[in-house]
Amino acid sequence: MKNVRQLLTAGVVGVLGTGLDLAVLVLLVRHHASVPLATFIAALSGAAANFALNKYVSFRDRSPIRIGQIARFHFVAVVTALLMAGAMKVATANPAVPVVAAKLACAAVVFAIWSYPAQRYLVFARAAEVA
Repeated sequence: MKNVRQLLTAGVVGVLGTGLDLAVLVLLVRHHASVPLATFIAALSGAAANFALNKYVSFRDRSPIRIGQIARFHFVAVVTALLMAGAMKVATANPAVPVVAAKLACAAVVFAIWSYPAQRYLVFARAAEVA
């Protein structure tokens, strides 16, 4: 049951982070940044919010923040940002595809196949087992 709570809470945190991410993406695209670059920068901004919320809320990790945990999270965030940038490049290859719709679809897929599993098993592994 704890894994279901973690998954659902991480999903809600992901939605909040994606909201911030999406706001940054739209702002950058409106200011004529390329979609892949804007996606990469936006994903990293959402990642910063996600770290704090996932550490203390989703995985109930009360341990002190350590450089190793930040490094693992940074790795996960950068891979996530790269996956999102690549997915968005493919998803928006057709100019008729709305950027926001593409972003939401890509975020859901990347969360399911990479972000949640990587955070659970790499970044917050010990806390995930205790919570």
